[in-house]
Amino acid sequence: MQKAIRGRALTYRDNPFTRSVRDCLHYEEDALLVMEAGQITGFGAADEMLPTLSPEVPITRYEDALICPGFIDCHVHYPQTEMIGAYGKQLIDWLNKYTFVTEQKFADKAYALATAEVFLKELLRAGTTTAGVFCTVHPQSVDAFFETTAKINMRTIAGKLLMDRQAPEALRDTAQSGYDDSKALMEKWHGAGRALYAVTPRFAPTSTEAQMELAGALWREYPGSYLQSHISENLSEIDWAMSLFPGRKSYADIYDHYGQLGPRAIYGHGVHFTEDDFRLFAETGTALAHCPTSNLFLGSGLFRLERAMTGTPSVRTGLATDLGGGTNFSQLVSMNEAYKTAQLNGFALNAHQAFYLATRGSAEALYLEDKIGSLGVGFEADVIVLDLKATPLLSYRTGHAESLEELLFVLMMLGDDRAVRATYVAGERVYERDVEIGGGNFSGF
Repeated sequence: MQKAIRGRALTYRDNPFTRSVRDCLHYEEDALLVMEAGQITGFGAADEMLPTLSPEVPITRYEDALICPGFIDCHVHYPQTEMIGAYGKQLIDWLNKYTFVTEQKFADKAYALATAEVFLKELLRAGTTTAGVFCTVHPQSVDAFFETTAKINMRTIAGKLLMDRQAPEALRDTAQSGYDDSKALMEKWHGAGRALYAVTPRFAPTSTEAQMELAGALWREYPGSYLQSHISENLSEIDWAMSLFPGRKSYADIYDHYGQLGPRAIYGHGVHFTEDDFRLFAETGTALAHCPTSNLFLGSGLFRLERAMTGTPSVRTGLATDLGGGTNFSQLVSMNEAYKTAQLNGFALNAHQAFYLATRGSAEALYLEDKIGSLGVGFEADVIVLDLKATPLLSYRTGHAESLEELLFVLMMLGDDRAVRATYVAGERVYERDVEIGGGNFSGF
């Protein structure tokens, strides 16, 4: 059944880090967006679109709002939802004190199911419609996650952690069991509905050479699948990784040696990248996930976004929360912190670049730019509606915005989950902030 929404709308066709905004932006002051069978079937100026639409098609009009592609979170840990905001020193201490303790609970599938629902509702409340998600070492944590996303037909990427050393016994697999379990999960979930599977070594220090070999081999066995991990988040972590793989010339070279770089491989952080690291990622088509709230919270450092996006060669880069090292589900907040991080590196991230990074830019990092991250005919109908008057201050401040860029900048500086009025996944309204749907603000769970 066709349905439509109407209001101001914004999307990007290209990369405003390297091209003029005029060449990248598609903005309609009064747009009509038509959805059917999970796809966008019409998008353009309302006065041009309305005569083509059957009078029976229901139209929801959003005043004082902005219709955008759903936000994309390239790197996040659903099992860490309950420990978001946990006090820690730096990465390794924080992992040992909180993460490894929390993740042991996901041996219980019922616990995993309950957490997955909380996690996904928070994503939707924040306007995030696709995420690259780390589960735990337990296969049932993956089943729980994908079973929950299937209820609302949500486009997600996820995988079972591979971790056969440097962790509590209850969280360790073996090289062979990790391969076998991951292969079974890949067969079950990759391409089932909108689910995509990622081979997921936590990071090089927690996998033996044997596990790294098998992880790379498994990824190559399934063209079109993903690989996700972490890299160069923390200086101590880099030293640790190099001590465990003494034959390799850099942290990035560890992953390259084991066949874990290439299209549809995405790594969180890359805070302490060298020119050789950027070049290797660019040449192999490997992507980075910029995690500003996490990098600041754990004192990891300042990601060089300008170098990643505009350097020669540039690297596909998406935006991420990295919960629970990250401190907020909202990609508006991530944009806010990405701006500040860039400023400290001498680069003024503008609003169009930030919104691109959270939408089409993240889709490009995930090699999904032909499916998500933009509004247009043929794209999957993952759409959000941002409320320009969500709070008294936002209402006052947006009322004084003199340009679209200023309006967007105010949204990313003052906005959070309260600014998301509605979230549509595959054309269905799954969250409405102020309206009861499905017995609450969420539908489908």
